[in-house]
Amino acid sequence: MYVSLKPTVNDPEGLAIANALGSLGFGTVQGVRSGKYFQVRLAAEDAKAAAEQVDQMCSRLLANPVIETYEFELERAR
Repeated sequence: MYVSLKPTVNDPEGLAIANALGSLGFGTVQGVRSGKYFQVRLAAEDAKAAAEQVDQMCSRLLANPVIETYEFELERAR
């Protein structure tokens, strides 16, 4: 799961990272947006059930829907 701030929300962490990259000589960096990455293993009957569970996890706990967006991809466990 990837959770990131909506484009209209200020991202002070991203700004600090962009400034630090600039001071390290990476002058081509025009902006940075920070976010969160989660890996979750779960048992589900099928991909549809897994997607529904993950969507609920994101909307109810892992992302703040007022200021953040999220996306996820499902992979079969190896």
